[in-house]
Amino acid sequence: MTGADKPLAAPALAVAPPRAWVAEFVLLGAIWGASFLFMKTAVHDFGVLPTAAVRVFIAAACLLPLVRLRGLGPSFRRHWKMACLLGILNSAIPFVCFSFALLSITTGLSGILNATVPLFGAVVAWLWLGDRPSVSRMVGLSIGFGGVALLAWDQARFKPGASGIAPVWAILACLVATLCYAVAASATKRYMAGVPAMVTAAGSQLGAALALVVPALWLWPARMPGADAWAAVVALGVACTGIAYILYFRLIEHAGPSRALAVTFVVPVFAVFYGALLLGEAVTPWMLLCGAIIVCGTALSTGWLKLPARGK
Repeated sequence: MTGADKPLAAPALAVAPPRAWVAEFVLLGAIWGASFLFMKTAVHDFGVLPTAAVRVFIAAACLLPLVRLRGLGPSFRRHWKMACLLGILNSAIPFVCFSFALLSITTGLSGILNATVPLFGAVVAWLWLGDRPSVSRMVGLSIGFGGVALLAWDQARFKPGASGIAPVWAILACLVATLCYAVAASATKRYMAGVPAMVTAAGSQLGAALALVVPALWLWPARMPGADAWAAVVALGVACTGIAYILYFRLIEHAGPSRALAVTFVVPVFAVFYGALLLGEAVTPWMLLCGAIIVCGTALSTGWLKLPARGK
């Protein structure tokens, strides 16, 4: 699922003391937060589909050799077809949606909307897998989606901007991406249970690359992208996808899956910071307020925060 691309957490393992993993937790949030900055830099030269395609090709090139080095080849050969199919939902569609959105909205707004992944995840798991949320999580879902509605109401304008794309369509694209992440997570839980996370990650990037190769070549820019765009797309593939997956798996091992998933709460902070510092993007108090509402609702909906128990 990023930033914009995060895999389903593996079963819980022995949890190490916080000092052993907190640096990796912050580093992962910083890397995934930067993915929106890199996408925005690359998409103006490459175009939407080529940006997503080059990203997943580079990520697959990074992850597939690791599958072999870790002796996971037999598992990959058994499960590669389903992993590739999941990659369309977990990488191809979301990466295209976010690249499209960043043509007309800020990286900070995209990062805040990306924080809705656990909200959609809870709803999809409830409707599909029968994982009924508790009262506390239901309240969290209501708060989180309320924050999204408030943010969208303020930002979703139908008048096209300089890119020719109305912000409302960009916001909807971000929400389609996060919904795809949620569906892919439940599908992974249902069809890929017990499969090593590295196998699922590498297979998903391979599947996304295969799905995007033809349309990306068809829409490849007539003018060669500049050095900044190439540097950005390479950073997307190597750091924000390849290295980020490795960090995520280490975090699952050292801190447990629930703590690893909570990195979603940190990503918008870095996305907003990078956009304001490096791109001069405006950050309004309303954006920050809605972002805080979304994060609080997400924390409740995932069980990270709980409502106080009522006294007898």
